[in-house]
Amino acid sequence: MVANIWSGSKIRLRPVISSDWEAFHANDQDSEGARLSDSIYFPRSEAGTKAWAERAAAQGAEGDRTFLAIETLDGTLVGSISTADCDSRNGTFKYGVAIFRAYWRKGYASEAVSILLRYYFQELRYRKVNAYVYAFNDGSRALQERLGFVREGILREMIFTQGKHYDIYVYGQTKDEFESR
Repeated sequence: MVANIWSGSKIRLRPVISSDWEAFHANDQDSEGARLSDSIYFPRSEAGTKAWAERAAAQGAEGDRTFLAIETLDGTLVGSISTADCDSRNGTFKYGVAIFRAYWRKGYASEAVSILLRYYFQELRYRKVNAYVYAFNDGSRALQERLGFVREGILREMIFTQGKHYDIYVYGQTKDEFESR
């Protein structure tokens, strides 16, 4: 059997497909999960989620920027991972990961991040990754630290939710740090 760089021992990363709309739509109902990973948005209809999934499935990566589904090896969709601000000249990028609540604390985020970083560091020549974590997201902070990320700074009062402003913690990891863990 040939190894696939996008697969690990628990999950694989793959493009979004049109039929993913139902799982993403169900996840949209988890307001606290949305707050932890991004923002709480206006409600979206089933038709709107279907249209989003169709666009995501057709779009694919934009340069080195991507949005990928995370699924278990048996095909269960459990979340997503994305990259942004990919700067190939300086070798830096940001990533974000979101796991659906029913699948929290099963190691899926850790493995997804490791697969993604391995690809960006070993195949695309990036040297540094950053993750922005809301100060109130204890789980995400613990994930970054468990993965060997270093808290490099604080962006003060950058996120507004639940009637007040919160800080963002900036975490970073270099290719050398990734490879040494």
